[in-house]
Amino acid sequence: MTLKFRVPLIILSLLIITSCGTRKAKMGATSPEDAAVAAVVANHYANEVDFKTLQGRLAVQYQTEERSQSVTVSFRMKKDDTIWMSGQLLGIPLAKVLITPNSVQFYEKITKTYFDGDFSLLSDLLGTPLDYQKVQNLLLGQTIYDLREERYKLTESVRGYQLQPVAENYLQKLFLLDAGNFKALAQQLGQPNANRSVTVTYPEYQKIDQQIFPGKIQILAKEGTENTRIDMAFRSIEFNVPVSFPFSIPSGYEEISVE
Repeated sequence: MTLKFRVPLIILSLLIITSCGTRKAKMGATSPEDAAVAAVVANHYANEVDFKTLQGRLAVQYQTEERSQSVTVSFRMKKDDTIWMSGQLLGIPLAKVLITPNSVQFYEKITKTYFDGDFSLLSDLLGTPLDYQKVQNLLLGQTIYDLREERYKLTESVRGYQLQPVAENYLQKLFLLDAGNFKALAQQLGQPNANRSVTVTYPEYQKIDQQIFPGKIQILAKEGTENTRIDMAFRSIEFNVPVSFPFSIPSGYEEISVE
């Protein structure tokens, strides 16, 4: 069974899915323009949500030209270590997902299919190379790519701070940060040669334990004339609570292959 014909709903919900390291910014010269960029970038990482574990729920709506569906998802995370999701429809368990820095695993009960591999599946769906950190960043309102790893040019607007790489390559990037809290308002990645793009927007944030966490995330993925939209709403988020990640692929399920 190929990915083209069986894209699991629960995995798609992740894609609507930061580094806390001490890597130094690679801003190059200390011109006033670079200094301004460095200040914006520093504030973005200073306002990153700080926790060890979290749990909550997601209301996810998935829509293409051919189908539309809503699902409720239990969501747990151990920061920089594990992302776990369990999806239900009308109270009926549908699927589970387990993502670690080394693997992506999931299974669906209705289709009796599973995937057990690396990040190639998620990377193919988004049209950009992904790893655990990038998926985590997306979910937490951080930029998918680390802004400290290349030089950016800064444009200020009424909406906030717009950042674009000084040196463009095959992957076009655009990040918009809120002028007040420096969290991501929008992220856009595009491959013009392949006619592919994904836009992630954050229409709402919420304050939990004095920290700023996404309230809603919207994703619009385009490939040619095909569009996929995913809307996520975070509910009942709790930080630093005991969490477990039960996961076991049932026997007899058919493996999904990535072509």
